[in-house]
Amino acid sequence: MKTVTIQLEALTCPSCIQKIEGAMKKIDGVDRDTVKVMFNASRVKANFESDKTTLEEIEKTITRMGYTVEKSKVKAA
Repeated sequence: MKTVTIQLEALTCPSCIQKIEGAMKKIDGVDRDTVKVMFNASRVKANFESDKTTLEEIEKTITRMGYTVEKSKVKAA
């Protein structure tokens, strides 16, 4: 299990939180209970299983929704 922290471009509306959390929770391998979007910091944190999904897949899911990923950091959970 790994933990990813993704820095996004500034989030502009609270409904962004539900959109991003909903999409992240649908990714196979992402631990749904750990998905957290921090609105004020414009960050997303989650644990994921690296044998089921990749950082690239998680980033693609977010960018497909129209959000810009500025940087990402992965570490062992």
